[in-house]
Amino acid sequence: MDESKRTSIKTTEAVRDRLKALADERHMTVTALLEELAVGELTEAEREQRAREAARELGVEYTPKVKAAGASAWEKVRAHRKSESSGGRAA
Repeated sequence: MDESKRTSIKTTEAVRDRLKALADERHMTVTALLEELAVGELTEAEREQRAREAARELGVEYTPKVKAAGASAWEKVRAHRKSESSGGRAA
Protein backbone atom coordinates (compact mmCIF):
# COMPACT_ATOMS: atom_id res chain seq x y z
CA MET A 1 0.00 0.00 0.00
CA ASP A 2 1.20 3.49 -0.77
CA GLU A 3 1.55 4.98 2.72
CA SER A 4 1.31 8.55 1.39
CA LYS A 5 -2.24 8.09 0.09
CA ARG A 6 -4.71 7.48 2.89
CA THR A 7 -8.39 8.18 3.34
CA SER A 8 -11.08 7.80 5.98
CA ILE A 9 -14.17 5.66 6.09
CA LYS A 10 -17.15 6.86 8.09
CA THR A 11 -18.91 4.17 10.08
CA THR A 12 -20.72 3.75 13.36
CA GLU A 13 -18.84 3.40 16.64
CA ALA A 14 -20.14 -0.16 16.95
CA VAL A 15 -18.68 -1.15 13.58
CA ARG A 16 -15.41 0.62 14.38
CA ASP A 17 -15.18 -1.22 17.71
CA ARG A 18 -15.93 -4.56 16.05
CA LEU A 19 -13.26 -3.98 13.40
CA LYS A 20 -10.78 -3.10 16.13
CA ALA A 21 -11.63 -6.26 18.10
CA LEU A 22 -11.28 -8.42 14.98
CA ALA A 23 -7.97 -6.79 14.10
CA ASP A 24 -6.66 -7.19 17.65
CA GLU A 25 -7.52 -10.91 17.63
CA ARG A 26 -5.49 -11.29 14.44
CA HIS A 27 -2.62 -9.15 15.78
CA MET A 28 -3.02 -6.67 12.95
CA THR A 29 -4.16 -3.11 12.39
CA VAL A 30 -7.67 -2.20 11.31
CA THR A 31 -6.17 -0.98 8.03
CA ALA A 32 -4.52 -4.38 7.43
CA LEU A 33 -7.78 -6.14 8.30
CA LEU A 34 -9.74 -4.00 5.84
CA GLU A 35 -7.12 -4.63 3.15
CA GLU A 36 -7.34 -8.38 3.79
CA LEU A 37 -11.14 -8.31 3.57
CA ALA A 38 -11.13 -6.19 0.41
CA VAL A 39 -8.58 -8.37 -1.36
CA GLY A 40 -10.23 -11.60 -0.24
CA GLU A 41 -13.74 -10.75 -1.46
CA LEU A 42 -14.48 -11.06 -5.16
CA THR A 43 -16.58 -8.58 -7.09
CA GLU A 44 -19.59 -9.90 -8.97
CA ALA A 45 -17.66 -9.58 -12.25
CA GLU A 46 -14.75 -11.56 -10.79
CA ARG A 47 -17.11 -14.28 -9.50
CA GLU A 48 -18.73 -14.49 -12.93
CA GLN A 49 -15.34 -14.82 -14.65
CA ARG A 50 -14.21 -17.53 -12.23
CA ALA A 51 -17.47 -19.42 -12.69
CA ARG A 52 -17.02 -19.35 -16.47
CA GLU A 53 -13.43 -20.55 -16.13
CA ALA A 54 -14.43 -23.35 -13.74
CA ALA A 55 -17.21 -24.50 -16.05
CA ARG A 56 -14.80 -24.52 -18.99
CA GLU A 57 -12.21 -26.52 -16.99
CA LEU A 58 -14.91 -29.03 -16.02
CA GLY A 59 -16.19 -29.28 -19.57
CA VAL A 60 -19.58 -27.87 -18.56
CA GLU A 61 -21.46 -25.44 -20.79
CA TYR A 62 -22.03 -22.25 -18.80
CA THR A 63 -25.77 -21.84 -19.28
CA PRO A 64 -28.24 -19.68 -17.35
CA LYS A 65 -29.31 -22.86 -15.49
CA VAL A 66 -25.71 -23.61 -14.46
CA LYS A 67 -25.24 -19.97 -13.44
CA ALA A 68 -28.41 -20.07 -11.31
CA ALA A 69 -27.36 -23.33 -9.64
CA GLY A 70 -23.97 -21.83 -8.82
CA ALA A 71 -25.54 -18.66 -7.43
CA SER A 72 -27.85 -20.74 -5.26
CA ALA A 73 -24.92 -22.78 -3.96
CA TRP A 74 -22.95 -19.63 -3.08
CA GLU A 75 -25.98 -18.15 -1.30
CA LYS A 76 -26.05 -21.26 0.89
CA VAL A 77 -22.32 -20.95 1.58
CA ARG A 78 -22.72 -17.27 2.54
CA ALA A 79 -25.69 -18.07 4.78
CA HIS A 80 -23.68 -20.80 6.48
CA ARG A 81 -20.73 -18.46 7.01
CA LYS A 82 -23.05 -15.79 8.42
CA SER A 83 -24.60 -18.35 10.77
CA GLU A 84 -21.14 -19.49 11.95
CA SER A 85 -19.94 -15.93 12.52
CA SER A 86 -22.97 -15.16 14.67
CA GLY A 87 -22.20 -18.09 16.94
CA GLY A 88 -24.78 -20.37 15.37
CA ARG A 89 -27.59 -17.87 15.86
CA ALA A 90 -29.84 -17.07 12.93
CA ALA A 91 -28.37 -14.16 11.05
